[in-house]
Amino acid sequence: MLEKIVGNAPLFLLVAARCFALIMTLPLFSSKTVSRLPKVALAFYLAYFEFPQLLLADGLFSSYGNYLSPDGNFSLEYILLLIGEAMIGAIIGFYVNVIFAAFSTAGQFFAFQMGFAASSVYDSMSEVENPLMGEFLNFLAMLVFLQTGLFQSLFTAGLGTSFKSLNVFSILEHSDRLAGFMMGGLTTLFHDALIISLPIVATLFLVNVTVGILSKAAPQMNLLAEGFPILILSSFLILAFLLPHLIEFFAASFRHGFKDLQTLFSQIGYQIGGGQ
Repeated sequence: MLEKIVGNAPLFLLVAARCFALIMTLPLFSSKTVSRLPKVALAFYLAYFEFPQLLLADGLFSSYGNYLSPDGNFSLEYILLLIGEAMIGAIIGFYVNVIFAAFSTAGQFFAFQMGFAASSVYDSMSEVENPLMGEFLNFLAMLVFLQTGLFQSLFTAGLGTSFKSLNVFSILEHSDRLAGFMMGGLTTLFHDALIISLPIVATLFLVNVTVGILSKAAPQMNLLAEGFPILILSSFLILAFLLPHLIEFFAASFRHGFKDLQTLFSQIGYQIGGGQ
């Protein structure tokens, strides 16, 4: 196997470029807290298993043969192919980040209502300030992502499907369709975030209205000062009751997102490959 990799080093580097770009843009792996050496090792590990399925003589990557130098020298066309393969991996990683952003956005929706608007923490994965509840949902989604086997499915099914159905030329040919798909992913982001946060936001709205009415009816009770503990306690009680449903929704969101991504790649690959 090593002799085959050395003999087809330009093709192996193309495969490794897509794998490395995916690793560098995935949640958890994209953090600077993760050493770069394990990222490179995992990328070459994935490329090692995907490489035997690809040939320059036949298949989807056969169109790359015209752009590879016979003497093995690096040409401008080959460098552009490397950049294109890295872009495909980055697109997959970006879409997975969009799925995770829905859970963080949901926490931002109800963090203000429950009195946690000023409490932000540093997210080591995205390297930005994130509201406390958004960080909580983000970590919960990450645990679901790892525990349910969806992390393995991303590499075995998602990455494998992309190598079987997608190349650089298909991205260039259908760039408008790919851009529309990414914009649709942003729409799904806010849709999922609204569904997650709606029960808590609606309940907190009713609690605020109730506290406001009671404070007007009995000003001596000073319910306005007690409103924040009531809101926080109510929010955590709702989260505790909704936790099993949230976990199911997180898993369903990942599966639906991966299915849409595979469907898009299969459709683009079929149109480009003439029925491959």
